Amino acid sequence: MENVMEQLNVEQTAEVKRQMTFYKQGVKEIIPTEELEVKVAHSVIKNQPLKIKLGLDPSAPDVHLGHTVVLNKLRQFQDNGHIIQLLIGDFTGKIGDPTGKSVARKQLTDEEVKHNAKTYFEQFGKIVDMEKVELHFNSKWLSKLNFEDVNQLAGKITVARLMERDDFEERMALGKPISLHEFFYPLMQGYDSVELECDIELGGTDQHFNILMGRHFQEKYGKNKQVAMLMPLLEGLDGVEKMSKSKKNYIGIDEKAQEMYGKTMSIPDVLIGKYFELVTDFSPEQVNEIKAELESGKLHPRDAKMLLGKTIVRMYHGEEEAEKAEQHFISVFQQRSLPDDIPVVEWNGNNEMPILDLLVELQLLSSKSEARKMIDNRGVKLNGKTIEDTKIQLTMIEDLIVQVGKRKFVKIKL
Repeated sequence: MENVMEQLNVEQTAEVKRQMTFYKQGVKEIIPTEELEVKVAHSVIKNQPLKIKLGLDPSAPDVHLGHTVVLNKLRQFQDNGHIIQLLIGDFTGKIGDPTGKSVARKQLTDEEVKHNAKTYFEQFGKIVDMEKVELHFNSKWLSKLNFEDVNQLAGKITVARLMERDDFEERMALGKPISLHEFFYPLMQGYDSVELECDIELGGTDQHFNILMGRHFQEKYGKNKQVAMLMPLLEGLDGVEKMSKSKKNYIGIDEKAQEMYGKTMSIPDVLIGKYFELVTDFSPEQVNEIKAELESGKLHPRDAKMLLGKTIVRMYHGEEEAEKAEQHFISVFQQRSLPDDIPVVEWNGNNEMPILDLLVELQLLSSKSEARKMIDNRGVKLNGKTIEDTKIQLTMIEDLIVQVGKRKFVKIKL
């Protein structure tokens, strides 16, 4: 490493330091950090871009802010002129990554894989410049391997090494079955890195084992070893669980501006700095300043979240929508006034209806049990008055305003 660094002139040294400052921001682990700096230095000296890989098995096409943690890091590399290799696992996606799974995953069909991949492309374009991205599908090489090739690949890893995976170990301990094809998933992901000859692979901390497989197989095939960059998993709105649509604690990048802003305002104060660091386009210096002002009390958490909400909306909807979302929040929540653009529903149903049925009929809540729980938590209002009785029978009136929570409103027209 010292020999490489000695070849740098003053300007090149400054450039390596600048890039490394961005690349280290928010990263949980770099394996190993010294090799990343060497690769960046070589890139600067030779004016040759690095190849940055992100592998995707398109099994869940709805992208939320949790996914953007890795994508924002890709954008940083892209902004510095490096090549982004998006690898769509159209072959491995039929198997499914067993990471964190207590049972074997359902294998996807060709149609499901293609549909999900297309959705990813459209949503990723909001974060990275897709015109400058290399798109790869691992069926191009994996589908061509014959049994002898697979046998040679399997011979480069031990069963003991594969059993180091926590999910396999746990399933064995519980007596749950592990199908032989699941062992092939990390082998194939590792072989992808051999084919792409990537310099760096990004992923969440839950991809630790899979990404190190790429490094392992590159070495076995006589290639330069990739550096693993592992990003932290982003907690959702509950502040505890990983952001997930199934847990309903997510902010989707395709959500409406007002909904996105409102959800951001509900994150726990302790996560404000982490969100600025991982999901915004703020520089490391800006993030550090915000963290310092929050810690000193100079910046109020509410004001910090308003800036965060406006920034996130601006990134996915533009400046104008960000400004509108902020003004909407100030009007509705800080001034406690009703929004100007309440959705209007033409009511053609019964003139009298149980409150629980009405909330479900208006699609404000998905079930009567959820409606009952929301009322019990004092989260339902009719014309501004909190409803406390889950059994009341409503008589419909003109311009009745139904409110659920802080952000859902409907005005009824008879």
